[in-house]
Amino acid sequence: MKLSIIIPVYNEEKTISIVLDKVLKLELPRITKEIIVVDDGSTDSTFSMIKDHPSISLRTRGSTPIKSESKIKILKHLKNKGKGAAVKTGIKNATGDYVIIQDADLEYDPKYIKDLIIPIEKGVAKVVYGTRLKRKPNLKGEEKTSQFLLHYLGNRFLSLVTSILYGQWITDMETCYKLFPRNAMLKIKLNARGFELEPEITSKLLKTGYKIYELPITAIPRGYSEGKKLNTFRDGFKAFWFLLKYRFTD
Repeated sequence: MKLSIIIPVYNEEKTISIVLDKVLKLELPRITKEIIVVDDGSTDSTFSMIKDHPSISLRTRGSTPIKSESKIKILKHLKNKGKGAAVKTGIKNATGDYVIIQDADLEYDPKYIKDLIIPIEKGVAKVVYGTRLKRKPNLKGEEKTSQFLLHYLGNRFLSLVTSILYGQWITDMETCYKLFPRNAMLKIKLNARGFELEPEITSKLLKTGYKIYELPITAIPRGYSEGKKLNTFRDGFKAFWFLLKYRFTD
């Protein structure tokens, strides 16, 4: 099996090199690994750091993939288009049997990718999500501040809405770690340009007939002072709207 790991990145100069190192070192027995980095018009030194990474042997121009023996395929948007647009570019250029999205901010540890693949290899699932929320709020840890408690409750609410609308119980619709067959995307038109990508992928996978298998993972949320880009109210409202919209239309 070939796995395409898509890393959408925008202004992540503090973490991108570490994420690339972790993904490169990830050992996946019996799996061929394809790493696709999509720089979404970064204005800091992110793109330079990607090009200068030891695994890269040639530079890229525009949105053209690297044509070399590099371990990483680089794609670039000349201007910022949003996470959804970056993921769509990655999927369009992926050649793997399966696709997973890896954020570049270190909230998600790539070590969990190995666990998510196991249900696929055993034939018990075709779509696997890494859930951060199959638990109560951690009031002494992640959710000890009102900001992150609100984020937790918002995610649980959106997951409940998803479960009701689409008839399958899901605990973490907003998770970044979505592992799905690449050919599933050939049947689905993705419209999202921003963070509304998460509800759109989930909605359309469920409407296409896929069942989502969840495995618990642990994430380390970063604060807005550290560069977190998701806005709880704005993006939460958008997610709610798109869950409703895609229940009845494409």
